[in-house]
Amino acid sequence: MLMFTQLKSPSVWRRDFLASLVVFLVALPLCVGVAVASGVPAELGLVTGIVGGIVVGLLPGSSIQVSGPAAGLTVLVYQAVEEFGLGALGVIVLVSGLLQLALGALKFGRWFRAISVAVVQGMLTGIGLVLILGQVYAMADTAQPSGALGKMAGLPSLAATVFSGGTALIAFLLGAGTVAVLVLWPRLPARVRVVPGPLVAVGLTTAVAAVFELPVAKVEVQGLLESIQPPGADDFAGLAGVAAIGTVLAFTLIASAESLFSAAAVDRMHDGPRTEYDKELMAQGVGNTICGALGALPMTAVIVRSAANVQAGARTRLSRVLHGLWLLLFAALLPAAIGVIPLAALAGVLVHAGCKLVPVKELGPLWREHRGEAVILCVTAVAIVTTNLFEGVLLGLLLAVCKTAWETSHIHVGTRELTGGRLVVSITGNATFLRLPRILGELEALPKDRPIELDLCGLRHLDHACRVSLENWALRHNDAGVEPVRLLGPDAAPDCAAIDTTAGSTAQPSVTSKA
Repeated sequence: MLMFTQLKSPSVWRRDFLASLVVFLVALPLCVGVAVASGVPAELGLVTGIVGGIVVGLLPGSSIQVSGPAAGLTVLVYQAVEEFGLGALGVIVLVSGLLQLALGALKFGRWFRAISVAVVQGMLTGIGLVLILGQVYAMADTAQPSGALGKMAGLPSLAATVFSGGTALIAFLLGAGTVAVLVLWPRLPARVRVVPGPLVAVGLTTAVAAVFELPVAKVEVQGLLESIQPPGADDFAGLAGVAAIGTVLAFTLIASAESLFSAAAVDRMHDGPRTEYDKELMAQGVGNTICGALGALPMTAVIVRSAANVQAGARTRLSRVLHGLWLLLFAALLPAAIGVIPLAALAGVLVHAGCKLVPVKELGPLWREHRGEAVILCVTAVAIVTTNLFEGVLLGLLLAVCKTAWETSHIHVGTRELTGGRLVVSITGNATFLRLPRILGELEALPKDRPIELDLCGLRHLDHACRVSLENWALRHNDAGVEPVRLLGPDAAPDCAAIDTTAGSTAQPSVTSKA
């Protein structure tokens, strides 16, 4: 209702119309490039962009952010197509969309904000590195080896092929020129940057290839309707294995996380209505369900297109719906225009996008201020490069949980001596099995010929492993003939105040250690 109220203003109409054109020009080369890099027909990228604009654009959730095929899912889609086939991709996307709908309905949207930022940055870094490794071969019109490690090992051979001249050198120079335009474009005056950089870069390299009739590979065109292949019954039957289920979960987790993190970032860019996370997750689910039924690419909310939408002055959902309409008209009326685009130009766009996913500038400060977070980021990225996206993210999440458990299990062990030689050992904090070596090290260093009281009243948490270990230590620590160690705590004694602190302590200073 708010959108229709705002659209009564001619200025809002004008702003949204102009913003939709800007977003369309940004989205067009990215939709095609992501599809080609994913190993699917270029038209399927446009289909996902159209659904993301017209369908998801009308749904509640976020009013400004724009959805479509994302570079962040390129690696996962490529792996899925290679392993299960293009027909199975639609099933994977469809089931992922249904899972997103269920998660949104169950109010899980807000919980995606609990994912460690280091894991997300590591995920994006790993995706960026794999994207660069794959597309640098496409920039040279050269077949790429399988696996990220194979691609790294093949880089010297690729360099030799490029520098030997011929078609590989021509294609690589086109791709490098595309990257150069994208790097230099933000430094130009604002009046020049009215046209989006990716469109200019692809347009220039396409024009150069056409004028000089360069012998480089170009995008293969099949036609919009011909490219749409809904999944059949055989495709559903082939996805009952563990690997397929893992891929579905990876699509669901990563697409949802990327969309909701993007929503949080876009909310900081404007002062309009805030994102409703559960509704946005359901909107993404609807979009992916439709894309899956059409056999198209998965979608997420995309920060590049969303930022362009905000910067172009969009005020309502109309801008993103219109951008989807422009994509549909382009795909229906000018499909042959895609067939003149050199693959090297699109590869250059994606190499640049991959580089932007790697937070090079943030790594130094992060290492100095939060070394543990930097380690999680790097381990997640390396795991994604060397294994796959799903396993890398799982490892990152596991490390983040372990780091949090370690940091929250701080223990303080204090020792003081009362008159008569009795020792009182106080343990405060969170006693978990992670701190057992330090705790037991402190306790076993105590003398065995003096009465000891172990005060556990200051513990906020005592897990089972620590409780058993402390009880066993108390039973066996003191020598025969010496009063046994006395445990005082919520479950060890009826009254935590049982320690006689009024009897007067000696002048011995207290000894406190942090475990």
